[in-house]
Amino acid sequence: MKKYSLLMLALALVLVLSACGNNGGNSSGGSSEGTKGKVGIAMPTKSSERWVNDGNNMVKEFKSLGYGTDLQYAEDVVENQVSQIENMITKGVKAIVIASIDGEALTDVLQKAHDANVKIIAYDRLIKKSEFVDYYATFDNFKVGVLQGSYIEEKLGLKEGKGPFNIELFGGSPDDNNAYFFFDGAMSILKPYIDSGKLVVRSKQITMDQVATLRWDGAAAQARMDNLLSANYASDNLDAVLSPYDGISIGILSSLKGVGYGSGDKKLPVVTGQDAELASVKSILAGEQTQTVFKDTRELAKKAVEMTESVLNGTEAEVNDTTTYNNGVKIVPSYLLEPVSVDASNVDKVLVDGGYYTKEQLGK
Repeated sequence: MKKYSLLMLALALVLVLSACGNNGGNSSGGSSEGTKGKVGIAMPTKSSERWVNDGNNMVKEFKSLGYGTDLQYAEDVVENQVSQIENMITKGVKAIVIASIDGEALTDVLQKAHDANVKIIAYDRLIKKSEFVDYYATFDNFKVGVLQGSYIEEKLGLKEGKGPFNIELFGGSPDDNNAYFFFDGAMSILKPYIDSGKLVVRSKQITMDQVATLRWDGAAAQARMDNLLSANYASDNLDAVLSPYDGISIGILSSLKGVGYGSGDKKLPVVTGQDAELASVKSILAGEQTQTVFKDTRELAKKAVEMTESVLNGTEAEVNDTTTYNNGVKIVPSYLLEPVSVDASNVDKVLVDGGYYTKEQLGK
């Protein structure tokens, strides 16, 4: 009897380890069945609040139309995402919505998808170097940067000739096509002031190659801000920071507060952001982060699901841009949604009245 019990215990352990091994260390968002078949949803990471919301919103929309879903998060590991997409193809999904980690790393797996007649929708991040991207759902990414740059312009009074002011620039991840649109949009506003001397970048780091933040990592941004402050602002104050994303903004603010900004007479600089993540909206209300760009991912999810439904039905999806997004092989027909600038003055109107957050969530 004792031997039998030990055998059953060993068998149970093998089954558990086998299940863990099949997971491959990847983060699953769950799988469900539907009457119309199944679609895959490949998201980059759960570490960013917005991607969790995106995934959940799409599952909800697909379910309402009768589709099952296979939602997977790759935790910013390219190899995980490729493996997850391969598994989705093997499981027989009809289409996959992909927010890529590295827009240039999916060429081979998309060939496999095409060979299996699986349709591909690029979600928020353009997939490059593949002819097998059917549609692209995103926001007007250049305008996101314009909103950030314009906010700095307005808050510093640059149009009125005020200045000079000290500014430092941060960019997004160099493997994300959107990062260049954000940066170019912001610089379309800021660079004339840099050229005229009204904005001074004391670090002299003004190109995307110099200011990029791999994987949008807030800790990396904090470390870079630490270095910028110690090397360039021992005796001068920093007046503004162009930050492309809320997670980066949080890191920047941690660095700034660490050397005394936000206490006594040392005011925090203007700090921009993007995605209206809850922690950053609370930071804005607390007078720390100054601005974020809200992108209503509920609407983006609806648009991606509409595109998927259209392509599976053999009809053309609604698009409003057929010229901008060249992935190196083809111009991907796209639908661009409108971003909205948010600061303390319009949080309630945009985010609370719009049902994105409740007052209780914001601690109001």
